[in-house]
Amino acid sequence: MRQRTRNLVAAAVVANAITAGATLDQAIKQLPARHQMGVVAFSRYSRAGDLSRGVTWYATIGFAAAALALAAAATTRPSGVPGRRRALLAAATVGHMLITAWAAPLNFSQRSVGDDPAALTRIFDRFAVLNAVRAGLQVTALAALVGVLDAAAVPAAQIARLDG
Repeated sequence: MRQRTRNLVAAAVVANAITAGATLDQAIKQLPARHQMGVVAFSRYSRAGDLSRGVTWYATIGFAAAALALAAAATTRPSGVPGRRRALLAAATVGHMLITAWAAPLNFSQRSVGDDPAALTRIFDRFAVLNAVRAGLQVTALAALVGVLDAAAVPAAQIARLDG
């Protein structure tokens, strides 16, 4: 694998690790906190953070991670990286983007319901499920990227034997 391609894959690993960390932080720490602090207080926190400065943060890391991952999947083909690894990377990345396109507007919808606890509970319960799926897809993409980076260090003939 050429150095330029290896650098692209390494950048994709870093960007996807940041995105996976942010997604897991929401799934493991932030969203469950609503059960202790109350859904109205959590919504106020979310509107002040996630739906304020967080929009730029999440969009920047999400788009960068996806673009780098898809570029890595596309540019490593001539390098002998097995098609299954590249396909897994592309599928997990596209899946994460699609679920995000569904989850983000749902999260934004909390603005329109104000402080209605029942409506906020429905929104956050659905968002938590979508976010868990996003986390799984993001971790899968990250693992696939690490596999692609690892494949750069292994001769193509040996990779073919390992992947069957």
